[in-house]
Amino acid sequence: MASVLRPALLTLLLCGAAGASQRPQWPVQRVPVVWPQQTEERPAPHFLQPAQLELTSSCGPDCHKQAPAPSYWDLRHFLSYETLHSSGQLTETAVGIYGFDANSFYKTPAVRSRSKRQIFGHDSRFSIVGQDFLLNYPFSTAVKLSTGCSGTLVGDRHVLTAAHCVHDGKNYVKGAQRLRVGFLKPQQKDSSGRNGTRPDKMKFQWIRVKRTHVPKGWIKGTANDIGMDYDYALLELKKAHKRRHMKLGISPTATQLPGKRVQFSGFDNDRPGQLVYRFCEAGDETYDLLYQRCDAQPGASGSGVYARMWSRRRHRWERKVIGIFSGHQWVDLSGTPQEFNVAVRITPLKFAQICYWIKGNYVDCREG
Repeated sequence: MASVLRPALLTLLLCGAAGASQRPQWPVQRVPVVWPQQTEERPAPHFLQPAQLELTSSCGPDCHKQAPAPSYWDLRHFLSYETLHSSGQLTETAVGIYGFDANSFYKTPAVRSRSKRQIFGHDSRFSIVGQDFLLNYPFSTAVKLSTGCSGTLVGDRHVLTAAHCVHDGKNYVKGAQRLRVGFLKPQQKDSSGRNGTRPDKMKFQWIRVKRTHVPKGWIKGTANDIGMDYDYALLELKKAHKRRHMKLGISPTATQLPGKRVQFSGFDNDRPGQLVYRFCEAGDETYDLLYQRCDAQPGASGSGVYARMWSRRRHRWERKVIGIFSGHQWVDLSGTPQEFNVAVRITPLKFAQICYWIKGNYVDCREG
């Protein structure tokens, strides 16, 4: 039976209970510059397979921690990106990186190793019901992709999601060229009352995507070990929506998060037409990935993982997207498959890149 979040509990979870002396604060970090240098047209892509909603990798948390830090030239390649236009045109853009010191930025947080996630047990997800919640911030920032994933509004025309929702590592997935984004809307009740429509029943209003950006770190032939670190994409809509969007934020370490907790909302496949909210404790992490124990089903992939912390510069609470839920990652460890819930962390370089995609300049992308 689906759990429904009560108003009092919802307010407590979204606003937090910490007093002024216990305010978890957004860390102040320097943001590098990721600057486009050259754009070339590429051959038109093939759209073959449906979007993958489950990922497979041979590399788990310990494996990722042991991987050598990428060089400056590796990072330039990984952060170069492809842009798929709704016309079918495909371009590739090379980037330069400025103001980035690998020694000060590229460090794996020192945290304890997480225990193996229990796949079975109590379902801790909540279905958000009622227009008072569904159509208000932050739940109003959650959207559905026509390929079956979820996403989060991060600009007047922009949606952040997982790369595997539009590209499988080899090709763009079926439907990526004519990609649409669905906004949950209230179903209008027939004034005659004869159709029996429930007042709280919801439907989607769809907007076409104008172009899609995918980092080259993901496009490496398969959703492989390095590719997992770059499982994110940004969609630009053909027209502006009229909803409040979520801010981007550089991911703090798990120990800096309020209660070490993360939360996100998405459209899980087993609850069609419902927005599903969950929160859980953040577990192990690497520089690029965050492992957590949130219950989720296919369809939630691409959801924005967010946190609410105090901004010292603006002297107010701010809720920001700090990662993208990649999904359930199955890892083959010595012949034994283990499941991990993985989110891609928004690092300073990823923040700089995604912010530039949204703003079109780096001047407005200096604070994460």
